[in-house]
This record gives sequence, C-alpha cells and structure tokens, in this order.
Amino acid sequence: MANEFFRTFGPDAAISITPGSNGRIEVRLDGDLIYDKKAEGNTFPELGRIREMKKVIQAKLDSVAAAAAD
Repeated sequence: MANEFFRTFGPDAAISITPGSNGRIEVRLDGDLIYDKKAEGNTFPELGRIREMKKVIQAKLDSVAAAAAD
C-alpha cells in the first residue's frame, strides 16, 4: 500500500508505516484517519479501496497547492 502511494505521489506525500499490535494498520493524513484495518473487517485493503485513499490524498495535495498559490 505504501509503495502504491509512493509510486503515485513520490516525495509529495510522506508515507510511513509503523507496526502496531495485533496487525493493526491505520492510514492517517494530517491526523485524519482515512483507513483503519480493524474498522473495515480486519482485512488488508483491496486495490479499489487503495484507489479511494489515493483520491483523498490527491485532493489534500491539491488543496495545499491551491492555498500556497494564493
């Protein structure tokens, strides 16, 4: 998943994975939870779900770029 994000966004999105207890995986963007493995049936995200997360990340990057341009 992190590799998919890195291939799409490169250095524009800092991605880090920190192991948690009981196989917990969370993806946060600026502190907002955008994926929680436990809350989503305790399964690893499929490609469609990863694409949804990428859209959220892209929207955030776009809003940051727009704010910087103002």
